[in-house]
Amino acid sequence: MRTSFFKATAASLSGLLVLAACSSAPQPKFQQEQFDTGASPFARNFNASTTDTCEAARRALLSQGYMTTLTHSDTVDGTKNFQPSGDSHVVVEFHVVCTPGEETADTSIVYVNAVQNGFALKKSDTSASVGLSVLGSVSLPIRSNNDEMVKISSETIPSGTFYDRFFGLVDHYLQTVVRTMPVKPTDVISTPLPVPAAPVPVAAPIPVVPAPRLATTPVVAPPASALSVPALMPAAPVAPLAPAAADELGHPAIAAQPASAPSVSP
Repeated sequence: MRTSFFKATAASLSGLLVLAACSSAPQPKFQQEQFDTGASPFARNFNASTTDTCEAARRALLSQGYMTTLTHSDTVDGTKNFQPSGDSHVVVEFHVVCTPGEETADTSIVYVNAVQNGFALKKSDTSASVGLSVLGSVSLPIRSNNDEMVKISSETIPSGTFYDRFFGLVDHYLQTVVRTMPVKPTDVISTPLPVPAAPVPVAAPIPVVPAPRLATTPVVAPPASALSVPALMPAAPVAPLAPAAADELGHPAIAAQPASAPSVSP
């Protein structure tokens, strides 16, 4: 009877201990997510377009030594390496997403997430045996140590002053960097280009061969003095023939011939 009582008491005590252990064990962090509809610590509203906010986020990460990659106009990724000690290594990965705001077209919401990856230096021993045929089945172990970085942790950085400082730096670059001006759809006027008319075929011009010129002799008008007809002179009177006289020797003299009147050419 006492044995059965002791067994029942021990079983009840063990059950209570198990329940107490289960109730005292901490819940995993992923079970503590609230998913409430309030303000998110990983998001912030800005009075700028998505292009401007992502550009400001990229400049904010670059100014702090992060290596960034802009895959799209609304996404920015960045990484930065840390070395807390000689045997540990930390890599912080940033992921930024810019979406349009809820109020106007010139507002945006920036979502940010940072993951901290931890690496540690681990030493691994490797051994191998070498058999010697001369000595029989004797084997000699050979050991070597290899050092390598092993990933030991990966956790999202919790909300707090870390993201507040990042959002403050993004706002600083939004105030100092020149923003792009959005083009309103109503300001863009599209006008169709005029269709060119078909060209009218034009006949080739017929070459005009100039007529040969005849060699002409210029006509020179005679002077007025040449055209004037001189006045006709009156004919001189014919003198009568004188009788022939003898010279000193007694020869008869030749009678003088009357002078002829000058001829006038027309």
